Amino acid sequence: MIKRGSIHNATEMVDLIQQVGFLPLLYSGISGFSAEEVVDSDCRYVVYSDGGWDWPMWKWKGPIVTEGNCVYGKFYDKKAGYISMDWWPDFMNWRRHAYPAPPEGSIEEAIVLTLREHGSLITRELRAACGFTGTKMRSRFDGYITRLQMACRIVTQDFVYPRDKHGKEYGWGWALLTTPEQLLGKEACECDRTPEESLERIIGHLKGILPRASEREIMKLIK
Repeated sequence: MIKRGSIHNATEMVDLIQQVGFLPLLYSGISGFSAEEVVDSDCRYVVYSDGGWDWPMWKWKGPIVTEGNCVYGKFYDKKAGYISMDWWPDFMNWRRHAYPAPPEGSIEEAIVLTLREHGSLITRELRAACGFTGTKMRSRFDGYITRLQMACRIVTQDFVYPRDKHGKEYGWGWALLTTPEQLLGKEACECDRTPEESLERIIGHLKGILPRASEREIMKLIK
């Protein structure tokens, strides 16, 4: 089991991701198996008396995604997290089998094709490019994006932050979305195992790092 409170900075988080291969960002349903639970208390979310806030672990996401040799997206039961490049081919192999390619002419296909055309877009730009500009369209569109991330058709390339009049970044940031093939290259997304073999390999690995977790709990995260 991963030691709680053992991570103090982005570099240590990257090392942990490489060690364990899979790491949800927030509580995963398996106690102790998330970035949120393994960081030191000083790196967790805090609200100040003046209404300001700080969350070092949240701010690490961009540097980890761009420099940490890992992939980030909503991969774990529709929740975000990291996957190391060593495990990405197997995970993508299994997930694309579990979530078949979007049907021709579907909204999901249009989203993927739009990203391929533009290279990368933040969510609101992608939503506008796909014509989801009407009222109450945002939540519906976000549902498609989440499913495409679960299917490993879309990943996060980086995070983009607005800036105030002094040029300082603020807010929660916007995910810059792209396809894994565009971000990583085709070869990094290929696997020479069957989807079933990839799944068996992933389950075996997770059982090794999560000895107290049941197979049902593990499957809930990777199904």
